[in-house]
Amino acid sequence: MPQDEAEIAQLDLAELKETTLDQWLNVYRQMLKIRLFEEKTNELYTSAKMPGLAHLYIGEEAIAVGVCEALRQDDYITSTHRGHGHCLAKGAKLDMMFSELLGKVDGYCRGKGGSMHIADQDTGNLGANGIVGGSVGIATGAALSIKMRDTNQVAVCFFGDGALGQGLFYESMNMAQLWQLPVIYVCENNLYGEYTPTSKSTSGNRLARAEAFGMHNVEIDGQDVRLVYQTAQRLVERARAGEGPAFLLCRTYRFRGHHVGDIDRPYRSREEENKWQTENDPLQILSDWLITDKMAEESLFSQIEDEVRSDVEAAVTFALNASYPDEMEVDAHVYA
Repeated sequence: MPQDEAEIAQLDLAELKETTLDQWLNVYRQMLKIRLFEEKTNELYTSAKMPGLAHLYIGEEAIAVGVCEALRQDDYITSTHRGHGHCLAKGAKLDMMFSELLGKVDGYCRGKGGSMHIADQDTGNLGANGIVGGSVGIATGAALSIKMRDTNQVAVCFFGDGALGQGLFYESMNMAQLWQLPVIYVCENNLYGEYTPTSKSTSGNRLARAEAFGMHNVEIDGQDVRLVYQTAQRLVERARAGEGPAFLLCRTYRFRGHHVGDIDRPYRSREEENKWQTENDPLQILSDWLITDKMAEESLFSQIEDEVRSDVEAAVTFALNASYPDEMEVDAHVYA
């Protein structure tokens, strides 16, 4: 099969003309829900109410929301250790998410999975994964299942740039391309693998990985949810039509540390962080566009924030008051 040329996609506003204001406001609401959920998660950690660590998705919201907006509920996703945003974008409920983080029985995994192992079969979320690149094989297997069952679904695998160093990633991509599976590999390149700049851990052109297999590949600005959605739509339609897998490289940035305990961050400058936060905030990019194009008033976004903040507070209260699993469940739901 001939090799696709690398594509650097740009936003085409003309293509978005059929997208309604209501849809964009829902997209904004979804991104804000993730942002406020993560901020509250950080509060739960710093106030010693949450066991363990969490890896915040703040700054990367446009990728999860833009991609999931292009999916159906019965499409599959697999996630990462930085997975709260993916789960929420695919339809997870705030109260069950917080309950899982707090180890409560009302969580998605009855409090046993915690931050890095949330799954929700009802929304097609096959699970977050604490192993770097660990969900790549799961997504590829799901895509094989789709093809064998002929169900016209699509599987999406979210992973970070650190997964480019995992052998499983290349084995899975090779299989997906050989068998023309309906899977989209979404690489969230936030420039750092834990505390190491990607430039010091990953050589060459990232897109060359997919090119080597002859896989369709695209690189985009992952901070603009309009571009993410537009590109994801095209790749999802392509996969549904039986045209095979794709690799989507999204340039992004985590505004916070690698995890909630990574506060000082000596491996990157405050100037760099401030530049990304002030010039590349996905929520600000979308709201500025809607206001500048006179599609929405500025006051509307304050109203949305009040509503979402209220929802988050109610969900946290629910989770804090929920019960822990019975100790008799300690060996239940454990399969390996």
